[in-house]
Amino acid sequence: MDKIEFIRNHIEKLDINISEEQCCQFLKYYEMLVEKNKVMNLTAITEYKEVILKHFLDSLSIVKVGSFDQKKLKGKSVIDIGTGAGFPGIPLKIAFPELKITLLDSLNKRVNFLNEVIEMLGLKDVTAIHGRAEDYAKQKEHREKYDFCVSRAVANLSTLSEYCIPFVKEGGSFISYKSGKIDEELAQAENAVKILGGKVQDVVKFPLMDTDMDRSFVVIKKMKPTAKKYPRKAGLPAKEPLA
Repeated sequence: MDKIEFIRNHIEKLDINISEEQCCQFLKYYEMLVEKNKVMNLTAITEYKEVILKHFLDSLSIVKVGSFDQKKLKGKSVIDIGTGAGFPGIPLKIAFPELKITLLDSLNKRVNFLNEVIEMLGLKDVTAIHGRAEDYAKQKEHREKYDFCVSRAVANLSTLSEYCIPFVKEGGSFISYKSGKIDEELAQAENAVKILGGKVQDVVKFPLMDTDMDRSFVVIKKMKPTAKKYPRKAGLPAKEPLA
């Protein structure tokens, strides 16, 4: 099976229709990722099939979440917090070009790489910005402006919720990509989620296709505006998570 066919076959197993052009964009993204990874640390996973499964497919598995309805994505806005090498934001943009996507990362070198990817793949309605979630969540052009906030960042759910929920408009969702073992973390975060104006709406657990990894999505619906004091200043959400 050639590289393009491998991408197409696996993405279609998620019931996502994908064109030849989109498959080529995924392949180009892979090539750019591996090339740039030689000079800066973007990913520990570089083997082709592993990247497709553990980065691209993992990013797109969000379609398992009921509120992320493929038929209703036109004009929807998504912010990806701590996007790193562009996961899940870039795969989502390639697969669903109708989404408006903002990629936020605290490392300028990664943002420069993302801008190269955006330009090389000819992606529209996607912006990469350099900064911290604690700062951008206070800005009126970003606060409570997004239909979805997504994050694959490695942080506990209480901390991530403080970073992410302020970006979500009322009625929108923060969807956190997590490992399979989520129950204890979820219980610890319940009060923080409530303080921030959210409510855990769903937890979707699944094995990641053709891997030995268990994954879960925690879906937090924004029920009411987040109090102005959140997120707290840089460093505090991680150092002293809301209890």
